[in-house]
Amino acid sequence: MRRSLPVLFSLSLVLAGCKAKELVDRASISKDLQKRGTTDLMQQIAKDQYTAPSDGRLTDAQIQMYLKVREHEKKIAQVAKAEMQQHAQKADKSKNTLAGVMQGMQALGSAADFVTADLRAAKDLGYNTQEYVWVKGQVLGASTAAMAEKFNASISQAADKAYADAKKAYDEAKDEQTKKLYADVLAGYDKSRQEMLRQTEQDPAIAYNRQLLSKYENALNAFANELAKYEDKPGEAAEAMKKVEQAGKQ
Repeated sequence: MRRSLPVLFSLSLVLAGCKAKELVDRASISKDLQKRGTTDLMQQIAKDQYTAPSDGRLTDAQIQMYLKVREHEKKIAQVAKAEMQQHAQKADKSKNTLAGVMQGMQALGSAADFVTADLRAAKDLGYNTQEYVWVKGQVLGASTAAMAEKFNASISQAADKAYADAKKAYDEAKDEQTKKLYADVLAGYDKSRQEMLRQTEQDPAIAYNRQLLSKYENALNAFANELAKYEDKPGEAAEAMKKVEQAGKQ
């Protein structure tokens, strides 16, 4: 027990240090939000220029940029969301008064800070915001394609079973009218299959970007992290993506 006390004490210091750093970071972000509003941020962003590659392919450096921005964005979004909720609560308590109107306007300002948290993060880290916007679009495109693939896999499995049941009923049909009925059903399934195959054909750039993104994380994570900004309970978006992934494996 005596030996474990220094370890526990050291651990508590580390945790306290992490908590203190988190509070300092939040205070620093809050100060920056007050000093540099969304209008100021947009004026800075307007100066950035970027010409996207014609092949639509990302690079390792761009994926790393996206991940770094996303991590910093989370901190900014959390502070902006907390301030938005605080202003909204105060506005509700003081509604129909000048103070309430002012708090309502501040809540709208914090909402704008929340929505533009990723752009602010990119600018804070010294990246070209126009390049970041393009990179984010490509990453989310790859993530959306991965999600669509999971959904299609689940739908395809159900369709295969329905097709097999219809084929069995067709083979066992005793009269031509029933056979024709099931023949039309089977033809409909075949048409749906062909349509689904066309939809799953990916743009070469999306396929390449998915492969590149998979070096760093599951492609579904990009979409989950984008949704995570809006969740009330931590982990809700990630849990939803797990269910999507499991549905595709069933």
